[in-house]
Amino acid sequence: MEITIEHASPTDAAELLDHLKLVGGETDNLTFGAEGLPFSVEAETEYLAHMESSANNFMLLAKADGHIIGNASLSRLPRRMSHRGELAVAVAREYWGQGVGTRLMKEIIVLAEENAFEAVDLQVRSDNVRAVRLYEKLGFIRLFDYPDYFKINGVKHDVSFMTKKLK
Repeated sequence: MEITIEHASPTDAAELLDHLKLVGGETDNLTFGAEGLPFSVEAETEYLAHMESSANNFMLLAKADGHIIGNASLSRLPRRMSHRGELAVAVAREYWGQGVGTRLMKEIIVLAEENAFEAVDLQVRSDNVRAVRLYEKLGFIRLFDYPDYFKINGVKHDVSFMTKKLK
């Protein structure tokens, strides 16, 4: 099975929202659960259309046999923080440990560098050892841990804020 990485297009909106519901239901490491994100297909289509001509916001998709199995997004921060971007990545559980997250991260970092981002930031549950290891392998450093940042089913979890300076 060939896994490809490509820019999201407006035609991916419905499947992307379904993918986010899937990954949200598979792990408690994301900022959302099985409900996914609160966007309509129309709103997501419009958002992805805007991204096609943007140098500030990007969405990459990992696809296996033409179906979305992972995504990575990068959004430039506003105003005096516009030299920085916020990065997020999610991969379907079935594809964990197969290098999909690494490929998505490497390609989104290249986009950041090509579009004059000076740094990219992310947040990760502090106990998500596999993800922290991946980010450190890619040159991210842990800035600090935010205690009790997530509250999932009544249980609080710390989140690590990480950053990577770019060229």
